[in-house]
Amino acid sequence: MFDVLIIGGGAAGVSCALVLGSAHKREFAHEKKVGIIAHQKASALQDAVLNNAYGMPLYTLGSDTLTNGLRQLQDAYPHITQIAKEKVSSISGDFPLFTITTNKNIYQARSVVIAVGNSNSFNITGLQDFVIPHMKTIADKNRIQLINTDHQIAQGMYVAGTLAGWRSQVAIAAGSGAAVATDILTMWNNGIDTHSHDSLR
Repeated sequence: MFDVLIIGGGAAGVSCALVLGSAHKREFAHEKKVGIIAHQKASALQDAVLNNAYGMPLYTLGSDTLTNGLRQLQDAYPHITQIAKEKVSSISGDFPLFTITTNKNIYQARSVVIAVGNSNSFNITGLQDFVIPHMKTIADKNRIQLINTDHQIAQGMYVAGTLAGWRSQVAIAAGSGAAVATDILTMWNNGIDTHSHDSLR
């Protein structure tokens, strides 16, 4: 049983996991179990050169960030469970008990974050009723998003990145994932607004 299971190993999903991971010493978060299903075979980052992304060295390849982001997560916050080489086929249930089925296993989680791309090939059973045309992409690209209000699809179910309706910029996707993480931290903190940073102090 995960307290949160994140689906997607790109900028949005890994950013969400990093922020949640950084909060593990907080009293309201230290016993929470967080996992990420890091399947990310198709990503807009595969062909990107991230010269216009804040803090990235020039000529950083998006394809490298897919690997380096997961390595950063493992090195900084090894208590986050990384699940590799599995693809989610369905999500069922409601808060606080979702069932996530992959091509290899079945998981349960109190909350779930969907952070995969916005391709029209999206086919996670249980989420099809939330699929609409992407509101910030030209129609010819045939992209989709999930209906949400401020990243929330339903209680305990969140969407982040381009699938939440944001434009395809790595900084936007990463910020979207981080925003979802702070909403989850706030929920864990009995609704008291919160965020998390590592600090020199």
